[in-house]
Amino acid sequence: MNFLEECGIQSQVSGAYAGRWLETEGESLKVETPATGATIAEVTLAQKGDLETTIQAAQEAFLRWREVPAPERGEYVRQIGLLLRERKEALGHLVSWECGKILQEGLGEVQEAIDIADFAVGLSRQLYGLTIKSERPEHAMREYWHPLGVVGVISAFNFPAAVWAWNSMLALVCGDAVIWKPSIKVPLTAIAMTKVAAEVLEPAGFGALVSLIVGSDQEIGEGLIADPRLPLISATGSVRMGKHVSSIVAGRLGRCLLELGGNNAIIVLDDADPELALRGILFGAVGTAGQRCTSTRRLYVQKGIYPRIEERLLKAYASVPVGSPIDEGTLCGPLIDADAIAMMQEALSQVSAQGGEILFGGETLQLAGELAGGHYVRPALVRARADMQLLQQETFAPILYLVEVDSYEQALRLQNDVPQGLSSALFTNSMRESEHFCSAAGSDCGIANVNLGTSGAEIGGAFGGEKETGGGRESGSDSWKAYMRRQTSTVNYGTELPLAQGIHFEA
Repeated sequence: MNFLEECGIQSQVSGAYAGRWLETEGESLKVETPATGATIAEVTLAQKGDLETTIQAAQEAFLRWREVPAPERGEYVRQIGLLLRERKEALGHLVSWECGKILQEGLGEVQEAIDIADFAVGLSRQLYGLTIKSERPEHAMREYWHPLGVVGVISAFNFPAAVWAWNSMLALVCGDAVIWKPSIKVPLTAIAMTKVAAEVLEPAGFGALVSLIVGSDQEIGEGLIADPRLPLISATGSVRMGKHVSSIVAGRLGRCLLELGGNNAIIVLDDADPELALRGILFGAVGTAGQRCTSTRRLYVQKGIYPRIEERLLKAYASVPVGSPIDEGTLCGPLIDADAIAMMQEALSQVSAQGGEILFGGETLQLAGELAGGHYVRPALVRARADMQLLQQETFAPILYLVEVDSYEQALRLQNDVPQGLSSALFTNSMRESEHFCSAAGSDCGIANVNLGTSGAEIGGAFGGEKETGGGRESGSDSWKAYMRRQTSTVNYGTELPLAQGIHFEA
């Protein structure tokens, strides 16, 4: 396929970059597309020695990079953004073909990387500190933000380009280096994105700032999170993974930025616009085949509008085209692999025993032709009881649980009564409920939307969630502070040495 060549992907590629592509001698990983099950390319996995080489190279590059003025660092990031623009079409096709999301979502993900590069360029001139009034005469207090060091980025399969960009574009302008360990389910997009950034940075001797290490969790992942030379680990994945990463990093007193599970809910009240709600629900539940951390998994609908919403959803689900992710008109591509299908079927097998009813879909699909080897399912609608245990867990698949509720208060209580706390949404025309939903007494999630769905966050806002979602914040707002260290500085420009709190001490 032409887009593979345009992205610099050959039939056999190295999975380690540290300012240069390493000739690693690890085992060969066959990368398959979930669309057909066919092998796209093979990646030579990194070994333990490659990780040491990568960390050393990234650390050396950081020590020089932190001395480069931040606006100049921003200029490098601007050039990366321009190169991403030039290759957006090819990169978007690669994202779609490798992880299974439809082409428009693949292109949108690359656009996210471009947008965060633009954001970071502006940020490079706005890494503001503070001046603080001292209680002592002829003293000046200031607060500085300084580069942190080498940042480890661990990303999941469902956003193989954007999550790296969220972290790396900000880290670069903040003066840091990045070592990226992508999911071994989608290493080709990581290699292609690294090639773009390296093309800009390598000629200036800074290629190792965007190091890449594709390898196993046991050999590479464990070594990465345990290494004290990486003061920050940004990890996206399951709650189980996040708990393990945070315990290892905390044991060496490092920092974690965690983006973990999402079990997101939409509330629809009787006064909502049903067509507006339908569009938000459908994209949230079916987009990326339900494999977004912000996918809509629970739907709480007030009883007055419930019959209409259920009827409209049944019609909409029956017309959702399932097929090749790069075909125009497809709205639901494949799941990432056979394990994901098995996980979906396991969840659906428990519906009846827990008092629910499968209204539509859920079956595995055997498509024709070259798609016969792909991992396709029919998105599922489930009429659920509010107390079903399934509603407490996140199944990374297109299953939407519909629950009828009496009131906004009941729906809000049910929405918040789960371990996760990433994204939430409310559809209503009531000003009171809208404002309450976004208040301290409303949604307990990191994202609270009104009259739009749970998916589709903009890069300008801080992205992340509470509770078992991990508490991390990436992308916009002041998320850049996670990639820097804070320093308070006091300068005495007088001739006396007064102490704080009025303490007197005479030598």
